[in-house]
Amino acid sequence: MDALAARLEAAGVHVVAEPQTLADARRVRSLISFHDPAGNRLEAFYGAEIDDTPFVAGRSISGFRTGPLGLGHAVLTVKKVEPVMAFYVDVLGFGLSDYIEKPFRAYFFHVNARHHSLALIETGRNGMHHLMVELFSLDDVGQCYDIALTQQDRVGVTLGRHTNDFMTSFYARTPSAFMIECGWGGREIDPATWQPVEMHDGPSLWGHERVWLPPEDRVVAREMRMRAAASGLRAPVQVMEGNYKLMSGTCAWWDGVREKS
Repeated sequence: MDALAARLEAAGVHVVAEPQTLADARRVRSLISFHDPAGNRLEAFYGAEIDDTPFVAGRSISGFRTGPLGLGHAVLTVKKVEPVMAFYVDVLGFGLSDYIEKPFRAYFFHVNARHHSLALIETGRNGMHHLMVELFSLDDVGQCYDIALTQQDRVGVTLGRHTNDFMTSFYARTPSAFMIECGWGGREIDPATWQPVEMHDGPSLWGHERVWLPPEDRVVAREMRMRAAASGLRAPVQVMEGNYKLMSGTCAWWDGVREKS
């Protein structure tokens, strides 16, 4: 943490060593705070307290996929991508995963095997767009979607699947003017060998009607999904051990040959 603070100060970023009272409230040994170029307050800490009792959800779910992948991902809206991207990549050490230019500019960054832990969307204003949490089961996402649909104007982005991280998800509006993405099946990458690319097929393979977009951008996004469908764009489902059952193929004869070989 001291090395990070020194790197930040060398880059001209003001760093605050927060008092122990705040560290105690955060349940950490020590922490510092600073701001990114968009004005977002960030905190870095070490020595997090580990609870001696397991997490219990507010309703019946299979659990959240976190651990070494972190909480999930955060997506920020920014006036301009470039200065904020330079801070997260050059100063904090994030790696660029990929990016899109249409129907809006969005850049995705990783810090571990999760495809992205941070994304920046250029909207002309700075703010918080959404926070993603990933569930162990697709049924958890579907059941949560059913709950959200019972509340008027709760769904901000309909159920769909992303082109870059393959996540099946929907987005729900929160009382705090940002959204929560509830997802399943996010891909993992190898940060040591990953090469960033521009994605030309839009942000979603199917679904994900974004009600927050201006009408003209929604039309562009819908057209991109239609082109992806017409071209037969597909992506493998991302599953973990114990989270799937292998089905037989479409040819009983060939399945029998494979079993004997």
